[in-house]
Amino acid sequence: MTPSPWIAVWAGLVPPDAAVLDVAAGSGRHTQFFADRGHRVTAVDRDVTAIPASGTIEAIQADLEDGSPWPLAGRRFGAIVVTNYLHRPLFPLLFDALLPGGILLYETFMEGNERFGKPSRPEFLLMDGELLDLVRGRFSVTAYEARMISQPKMAMVQRIAARRL
Repeated sequence: MTPSPWIAVWAGLVPPDAAVLDVAAGSGRHTQFFADRGHRVTAVDRDVTAIPASGTIEAIQADLEDGSPWPLAGRRFGAIVVTNYLHRPLFPLLFDALLPGGILLYETFMEGNERFGKPSRPEFLLMDGELLDLVRGRFSVTAYEARMISQPKMAMVQRIAARRL
């Protein structure tokens, strides 16, 4: 369960004592990565059976797209990690869940990815510059990319590492 290279490179921005939220955690590769770095991690996914059990990992089973209330209402985190997932209605909730000075590490597919396979529907692809537009005025951007990658497969991605103001 190797973490995304983008997440691994920018994980150093996350303060050592920060609680981390891993959204749409899947198999828990980033959950385990941050737990191994000494963080308390909350992993949220529709299926949490693959999330590794640990004293520093809290797994919350929730469908983030079915209209149910946000399962983390009132909770704040020092970092939020999202990879390979896009549900635009979550952005305000994620930004509210991030403490001032907290770190956002986000990486997902963008327009142009339809040439390489799935996801290919517009609702699952960021528009050009969309991540930058979303954080403008609310975050200090440390790093941003919008590019084609070849590993783990050919894809068009946008990724950002930013600190909440």
